[in-house]
Amino acid sequence: MIAKTPSPPYYAVIFTSILHKQQEGYEEMATKMIEIAAQQEGFLGVESARDGLGITVSYWKSLSDIQKWKNHSAHLLAQKRGKEEWYRAYKVRIASVEREYGQK
Repeated sequence: MIAKTPSPPYYAVIFTSILHKQQEGYEEMATKMIEIAAQQEGFLGVESARDGLGITVSYWKSLSDIQKWKNHSAHLLAQKRGKEEWYRAYKVRIASVEREYGQK
């Protein structure tokens, strides 16, 4: 589903990953993180796709909202497990969204 975001400007956190073959608990944790993120101040929406390469983009009102989410206790635990158990490689990018357009 395409996230319904407000008019720019706002921020995007782009999380790109490649999983190890061992993924036990990954889907449950990913679902839980989206549920918790959606309750955080400044959260605007999320889009995610995985077909070998996974890309999740979350949208936020401010950089401080992103920092708070990065340091949320449940998210810290998920990050630790991801690094130790699930991700063969990953990259996080934070971008300012200046313009958007599209079709419904």
